[in-house]
Amino acid sequence: MKMNTCRICGFSFYSRRATNICKDCEKIADEMYDRIVSYLKQYPNSNAVQIANALNIPAYDVLTFLENGQLLKSHGSFEQLP
Repeated sequence: MKMNTCRICGFSFYSRRATNICKDCEKIADEMYDRIVSYLKQYPNSNAVQIANALNIPAYDVLTFLENGQLLKSHGSFEQLP
């Protein structure tokens, strides 16, 4: 068993696998992920900072979903909106 610390609430817990979210916060993370995916469907060329500002969540959380492979990068051109 591994000792883990939840990145959302800071609770320390044991788990058989390395994870950074406790069972109580998994629902919060799932809802956050759904909001991000919904936003990206509407604004597909958004970067992590734009997503974080629009949804009022930390950019760290957006980047964590990206690092965990839950979100994919795309390479394209970006334009600044007026």
